[in-house]
Amino acid sequence: MSIAILYERSETDEMGIKLTAQKLDIPLTFIPFRKIALSISKNGFTAKTKGKNYTNAIKDTAVVLNRAQGKNRRLYAAYTMEVLGKKIINPFPIEFVCHSKFRTLKHLWNVGLPIPKTVYVPCDPFETLKDGRILRNEADIADLIRQEIGDEIVTKPDAGTHGKAIALSKSREELIANIQKINPSIINPVGIVGQEFIEKWFYDLRIIVYKEKSKEPVCHPVALARVGIKDFRTNTSLGNIVFDAKLPQHIRNIAVKCSKALGGEHEAWVFGLDAMINVGKYKNVNNEINAEVAKAAVAFENVEKVKQHESRLRDFKVWNTKLEAAVKNYMSIEPYAKVKDIIEENLEENRLCIVFHEANSCPDFWEHTRLIAGINVAVPLLKGAQSLI
Repeated sequence: MSIAILYERSETDEMGIKLTAQKLDIPLTFIPFRKIALSISKNGFTAKTKGKNYTNAIKDTAVVLNRAQGKNRRLYAAYTMEVLGKKIINPFPIEFVCHSKFRTLKHLWNVGLPIPKTVYVPCDPFETLKDGRILRNEADIADLIRQEIGDEIVTKPDAGTHGKAIALSKSREELIANIQKINPSIINPVGIVGQEFIEKWFYDLRIIVYKEKSKEPVCHPVALARVGIKDFRTNTSLGNIVFDAKLPQHIRNIAVKCSKALGGEHEAWVFGLDAMINVGKYKNVNNEINAEVAKAAVAFENVEKVKQHESRLRDFKVWNTKLEAAVKNYMSIEPYAKVKDIIEENLEENRLCIVFHEANSCPDFWEHTRLIAGINVAVPLLKGAQSLI
């Protein structure tokens, strides 16, 4: 019985998993999911594209690495594979929790872990009544959220990713205007999520925690620190730069507790946890920090150029060598070292102020997390899969 990777498109993460599997001498089957027909009938189950039949490949698979990128497709993929008797990393119940920001935070809150105050109002900004009239709910939703949180409020799509459609409101008028822009969609199926604005200085953290069967969870000791000066959002997809940051033991311990709360009794899993330090009134982005971040950003431009080069899909191994060299050069500059030291000092001093706000069940890793934070997530994915066979 084999290990299979279920994917939508063969991007750098998927090609990185394939390359890692080759280096670890782990046979790996590739199963597409985006353009495949899944059929169930009295005659059984089939999985076919227009030109190829994957039914037997699925039958011969013991464990599936679920790398479908769309959250909803990932839910369907996990459920489908589990119904067919396959082990999954991550299994369907974990995908269901991580699909929703509010569900994720409820699991963390339920065991007393630090999260930002969050309000969920299960009501859309407007509703169409049976007689065709439009019922406007924006003001009521805004007032419900404000009475719980106060003035500074972050609204988020419940199933959103990469910082999309996240907005900061500092008044009732701004909040109503931001709520008016929210429409029911695949990333925001129903309702509004409002969250207190956390003063997180100039960075947040992506922390990797993983578990193999019959072993204790492991928090990787180095986080990916995502830095942004101009916007309160620090997502790398928005053009922000990254640094590595050694985690204090206290934060690593809390990260493991978060992952246990999300992973439950499941035997193997991998999480990318998003966290920030609530610095509150001690926030102090001075000119020196701004200058060093700006210098690092200039050096990071070369990394971005290599990342976007079309050869990444055409000649992955050659492209990967160029990317590794570009990142190595970026990490060797003095501004990088200075900003890294500032972040790590801040982490140590404020380790008790850590707040966790999201969990990713399918984290991107090949370009940033692997080269900056020093963990190739393909390894715990593959070893976790092996442990389930």
